[in-house]
Amino acid sequence: MKIRDMLASGPPTVSFEFFPPKNETGFVRLYKTIEALRPLRPSYVSVTYGAGGSTRRRTVELVARIKRETGIEAMAHITCVGSAQDEISAVLDTLAASGIENVLALRGDPPRGLARFEPAPGGFRYANELVGFIRGSHSFCLGAACYPETHPEAPSPEVDLANLKRKVDAGADFLITQLFFDNQDFLRFRDRAVAADINVPIVAGIMPIRSLRQTKRFAEMCGASLPGPLLERLESLRGDHPAIRAAGVDHATRQCWDLLAEGVAGLHFYTLNHSRSTVAIYQSIRSQLVGQEGGRQPSGAT
Repeated sequence: MKIRDMLASGPPTVSFEFFPPKNETGFVRLYKTIEALRPLRPSYVSVTYGAGGSTRRRTVELVARIKRETGIEAMAHITCVGSAQDEISAVLDTLAASGIENVLALRGDPPRGLARFEPAPGGFRYANELVGFIRGSHSFCLGAACYPETHPEAPSPEVDLANLKRKVDAGADFLITQLFFDNQDFLRFRDRAVAADINVPIVAGIMPIRSLRQTKRFAEMCGASLPGPLLERLESLRGDHPAIRAAGVDHATRQCWDLLAEGVAGLHFYTLNHSRSTVAIYQSIRSQLVGQEGGRQPSGAT
């Protein structure tokens, strides 16, 4: 099922993001995570996409296997990094042949060691170019990324919003935000997007905090900020990893409750290939999800 149809037909979607492990041991752990999350029956899951050829193959293999073996709708990430148009087209053909209907089209981060993004020969420089290429050559439902606190490379929020409008105009069906920790950042961004005539569903990206150091690193990479009270709380727990994870679950749960009350289109959990925190959050918000839209449940949810 195409995600745009899920978003149009009912209450908020709930989705999980995974990344392809580097070795077989990692795959064994990931399948345990997927099995732990499977009873929640998410609307869909997504699998990230790296710059290396082996990582790309793992993405295609993993997203196809998830859909084939679990019956969960799966979305593959595709990036501009290190790929010419014909290489991207070949990956898209393989995904389509595997029954995949949904793709998240991203520019991607510069490869490690490079300060700025440079397109591959015969490739794309911007995500809107990739979106337009896929829209013109394949029938996938297309998602794209957005940044509630502005893309780190954008000179201003206005320029960032104009770039986002190009992605939507090129054919993006829905948007997933980068992680954020203050719901007001999301709500202000959503209002600005609507004012800019960006009228596709915007799904909120939520990352349960597991480590203060890791969270700071991710926040810096994607231009997100940690609210002062949350940062103080986490710093007071430094070294107490179970307490930090519990605080992360508590904060993300409160975020989800408030976002659902504000009519968010969906919740997309950056699981980092772990299940415990996401399961705990889902169990806490399940009653509110069931109550949305007159008691209907999110696509596939129990």
